[in-house]
Amino acid sequence: MRNLLMRVIFAMAVVAAFSMVLHAQTAESSGAAKAQTTAASDISGVYRQHPPPDVRPYALYSFTKEELPMTPWAESLFKANKPSFGPRSAGDSNDPTNPTTGSSVGCVPPGVPRIYQHPFPMEIIQVPGRVIIIYEFDHYVRQIYTDGRDHDKNLPASWMGDSIGHWAGAPLVVDTVNFNGKTWLDRGGHPHSDQLHLTERIHRVPPDILKIDLTVDDPKAYTKTWTAALFFQLRPKWNLMEMVCEDNANFLELQKEVLAPASKKP
Repeated sequence: MRNLLMRVIFAMAVVAAFSMVLHAQTAESSGAAKAQTTAASDISGVYRQHPPPDVRPYALYSFTKEELPMTPWAESLFKANKPSFGPRSAGDSNDPTNPTTGSSVGCVPPGVPRIYQHPFPMEIIQVPGRVIIIYEFDHYVRQIYTDGRDHDKNLPASWMGDSIGHWAGAPLVVDTVNFNGKTWLDRGGHPHSDQLHLTERIHRVPPDILKIDLTVDDPKAYTKTWTAALFFQLRPKWNLMEMVCEDNANFLELQKEVLAPASKKP
């Protein structure tokens, strides 16, 4: 009888100790989740391009007004590229993504940061451990992991790169590497290599502007690191449309309607 009583007391002690440890772990986990939520600012929503007046003349094909500091390797590629946009636009464009004036179909992934220059909105969605960006242009999706992981060194090189991020106060700082080097940096024909390292600082500027500060580091293509700033406007009532690059007839019809003179609009 005494042995049975001792066993019961021991079992109760074990249960009590386990409950205390579980409670402590739950509180710690809850506190960490709360801290992460508090640190993250709200950048979710649908945004469209909204460059300042001094940036608008070149915003759709270049990130800077000044010529980029290219290496001889990049400059030779730049001269061979025939963009569809900007002062060097050509009727026989060889733009791999958007050869609107040539006969090639194009429609390969635009890569980052070029995709920001396409005149289509994007939607940012925040979930625990990730920030997801859905671009209306061909519905490309970026997953930016914010759960503290490092870059996955086992991934093959990719069109949009491997992105991880962390919250530095208000801004989301995104670090992207592992590009395959097959895309253009912008729609003006500037190249990049597979050594491209892109850093983005994404944050809201009240009341409705999203600012993305880019830092481009690509020692094979550019003689020094350079920066640029992009601006987008929040559109709370917008939804993303279907846009298929290979068959964007619906968008082209909508564009004609929007650009038509007021007298000709239905």
